[in-house]
Parts: sequence; structure tokens; C-alpha cells
Amino acid sequence: MTQFSPLDAEIRDLLRFAAQRSMLPRYRELRDDEIEMKGEDDPVTVVDREVEEFLTEALTRLAPDVAVVGEEAVAADASVMDRLSGACWIIDPLDGTANFANGEGHFGIMIALADAGEAVAGWIYDPVRDRLCHAKKGEGAFIDGEKVAASASGDTPPNLAAMKGFMPNAQRSIFEAEIEPHYSIVKAPRAACEQYPLTVFGGHDLAIYERTLPWDHAAGCLFLNEAGGSCLRPDGSPYRVDDGRKGMIGGANRALFDDLAERLIKAGYMPADA
Repeated sequence: MTQFSPLDAEIRDLLRFAAQRSMLPRYRELRDDEIEMKGEDDPVTVVDREVEEFLTEALTRLAPDVAVVGEEAVAADASVMDRLSGACWIIDPLDGTANFANGEGHFGIMIALADAGEAVAGWIYDPVRDRLCHAKKGEGAFIDGEKVAASASGDTPPNLAAMKGFMPNAQRSIFEAEIEPHYSIVKAPRAACEQYPLTVFGGHDLAIYERTLPWDHAAGCLFLNEAGGSCLRPDGSPYRVDDGRKGMIGGANRALFDDLAERLIKAGYMPADA
């Protein structure tokens, strides 16, 4: 049965409008002067800023008492992160910016609603597929209003997605020597907006994350957990948007999560309390 709440419908319409107005017309049409580098391998485009500005204004109108934490607002003023411990919207206006700027790969828009450091609702919009993955704490995970459940691939060995480029050299060496032999390593899509659905759909059994910035992970982590998967810190503690920690595992089920977490900790890839 389709379950689209009024809030889900409102968010879907905002995301669809933002994508149709700002994102899709510029896909593979970006000029060089519409792309900048915030840091090494960290591009930002005119689309990121335009979509974030629109969504910030729209969400503030929707809930005036709820703060907004946007990726680009944080890039301009790090103190915006202080809002994460209260009620706030978290916006990734263009997840997969590098893919979008290169004219290939996956990209999307992600919004989460958090309170007291915990994501309570999340929306992941794929503008190419016009697909909305959404979840609410304690109510399950949905795709375009239809409830979904996470499912492992059943492959032996399990499929593991890892962006090794984000791993420090020492960790990468441990990973390649101690972890890779136990898994089938699959290419990560370089976009959390696609990685989390892939784990739910059984395309990837597991994903390991180094950076766990709230705009990249708040909505997706909630979506995976509400679908029956396990997205947790390696020590089994829940992801919080305001704790600043690194390292997380997303698994299609708890058994897959536990096996990878144990291997990572035993190999010294990360401490048990990472």
C-alpha cells in the first residue's frame, strides 16, 4: 500500500522542482566558470549553491522554528555545524557533485530532519529516475510511498563497496591485506544517494565509510536502518549527526555488519570504539 504522508509529498515536490529548475538543465551543460574547487577532489558548482539556497528558504517557510544545516553553508561558516544538536534540517543540495560535474555517474539531493543529534526522517531524491527513497524513525523505509525491506545479494563472498581514496595510507594497506581477501570488492558509486539504496536493494551487501558528514549520511543511514539493514559505527553504536566521529559500516543485515566490523577491529584497521 502506498504511504505518502503530506510531509513526504511536500518534500518530494520541493526536490523535484529544484532538480527540474536548476539541476537537470545543467547536467552535461556546465561551463568551466560554473565549477570551483573547495579542496582537493572536492568540487562545488553553481547548482549546489542554487539548490541549497532554494531549499533553505523553502524549508524555513515550512518550519520556521527548525534550523537549517546545509553543506555549502557550513563550507562558508563552520559554526553552522553548531545547529546539529537541536532540531534541524540537513541539506546535501547535490550529492555526487564530482559525478555531476564530470557529466557521468550518479547524483541526487538529500534532506534529513534531525533532533537532538538523531535523524528522525530522511529523503533521497534521484532526479534522473524521479525516485524518492524516504524513511521516518520507527515507521520503516519507502520508495515512492511503497514500503521496502533490505535484502542481501546472497553472493559468496559478499559484495563490499569501499572508497579507498578516502583511506589514510596505513589503513588502506591493512584493508587490502586483511579485508579484501574475504569479500568481492565492488566499485562505489561515489555518491551516498546511490550507495545506500544499492545496499537496500542487494546490489551491494556492505559499504564502508570513512568520512561520515551529516549531509552525506543522515538520510541514508536512517533509510538503511529503517529498511531492516544495519548502519552503525564499527562498535555497534548508532550514528549521530552531531558527534563528529569518523568510520561507519552499512550492511544489508546485522550478520554482514558484525562480520565486517569484527574483521576491521581485529586487523587494527580501526579501534573498537571508532
